[in-house]
Amino acid sequence: MKPARIVIADDHELVRKGLAAVIAEAGAGTVVADAGNGRQAVEQVSAHKPDIAILDLTMPELNGLEATRQILAAEPQTRVLILTAHESEQLIREVLGAGAQGYVLKSDAGRTLVGAIEALLEGRTFFTSKVARMVLEGYLRSPGEAQTLPTLSAREREIVQLLAEGRSNKEVARKLDISVKTAETHRSNIMRKMQFASLSDLVRYAVRNKIIDV
Repeated sequence: MKPARIVIADDHELVRKGLAAVIAEAGAGTVVADAGNGRQAVEQVSAHKPDIAILDLTMPELNGLEATRQILAAEPQTRVLILTAHESEQLIREVLGAGAQGYVLKSDAGRTLVGAIEALLEGRTFFTSKVARMVLEGYLRSPGEAQTLPTLSAREREIVQLLAEGRSNKEVARKLDISVKTAETHRSNIMRKMQFASLSDLVRYAVRNKIIDV
């Protein structure tokens, strides 16, 4: 099997370099590009069309979930591996729903990253053992016990992240290439839909659901 072409996205440069070193030492692939935020990750995948994109979940501008959705919509041949410090059943469900094929905890990366890359190249899924147990337990549980969250559209999730990061309506409009009026309308709709009384409620929601990190 030929080495994978890989894009790495994480907002910490040391993490990106560390992952690249693990991959190079094992001869598991070639890192063709890296990115420091989710929007750059989408751009790099579009430019390089790698076999695998390794994404952190909590990146600025566009989190890993939204980046996954956009990457797979544009480049369905790329397989996405989520690498994160966060673990929760709801988060894992969100990752699977977004279309990612792998989920590895950063604490396990040193010993599982290469195996995860090999699995995804072979068309298989890969989950850290602890995550795999959580997935199994979640599916064995009755549907009525599953936690449900209000549904936001992809564009609304992007706007929630940017607002939670402290961006103004004008900055949101510029980032998403929409008018300021459209950004304001989205913001008002989100506040009403999610029953947020203030921007603080929106920020708490974003933190609680790992849309942003603190």
